[in-house]
Amino acid sequence: MSDSKQIPRITPFNPLDKKNLGESVAEALLLRPVHEMPPTPFIGAGIYAIYYTGDFSDYAEIAKKNRKDKYGWPIYVGKAVPAGARKGGFGLDSDPGQVLYKRLVEHTTSIQQTENLDIRDFACRYLVVDDIWIPLAESMLIEMFSPLWNQLIDGFGNHDPGSGRYNQQKSQWDILHPGRPWATKLKDPLKRNNNGVREAVAEYIVSTSPKIQE
Repeated sequence: MSDSKQIPRITPFNPLDKKNLGESVAEALLLRPVHEMPPTPFIGAGIYAIYYTGDFSDYAEIAKKNRKDKYGWPIYVGKAVPAGARKGGFGLDSDPGQVLYKRLVEHTTSIQQTENLDIRDFACRYLVVDDIWIPLAESMLIEMFSPLWNQLIDGFGNHDPGSGRYNQQKSQWDILHPGRPWATKLKDPLKRNNNGVREAVAEYIVSTSPKIQE
């Protein structure tokens, strides 16, 4: 009789495991059609992925994986939750209104205000999701794709901090893509300039790209 210590123990598949549930929602998003930004108005909360296909040289490898209708490597993924969830609750059964659509409109405006990006080079997928699964699905998407603007270049999703708060430092995203009017009022970081950010982007894409299947 063989030694039981040498026989591998296989963990049973649990369809209700939170990781499996999160992956199923994330995969449902990837089956959704791709839209221009912003999409047509709609009602609902949920998750989304933004894709880049343009000629900004630092993003060449990302754009390559998205052209010819591949859309294989989102540059950013995010979520939009009902107001109740933002205040610390789950937001269950609360009316989401157009929260997901409005978030995509905000991102569209941020891109349009930059000096070196063209909104025509961007597209998005979105999925309206029951409230409780939204944060989990977003986490799964970030784990699956390591999107540049989530994992390395911070600041794309930032809002105007408002009067009296402009002593904050400018984000890496606003250093790389200047133009948002409110961001020009923020302080420039002392230790990182545009060249430093671009070098970090190049290193990140080289290390991450092989993990993303075309």
